Amino acid sequence: MVIANLIAYVLVLTGALNWGLFGIFNFNLVSAIFQGPRAIGAVIIYSLIALAAIWLIISPIVTNGALKLRGDRVIREN
Repeated sequence: MVIANLIAYVLVLTGALNWGLFGIFNFNLVSAIFQGPRAIGAVIIYSLIALAAIWLIISPIVTNGALKLRGDRVIREN
């Protein structure tokens, strides 16, 4: 779950960066990388970013409000 949350955060931050660049400079980073906004690579990235955002919305609900970004190890003393 920790890895899924980290990947989702990276994807959502990528999407936010892309929107910021598009809003300020009218430059679409994902579109520039894949040579067009409707290229298959761009569509895949946009879809992954959307799924990551949905995951970050649903994940705290499933885990009773906890969105873990690092693994906490429990050390038991015998």
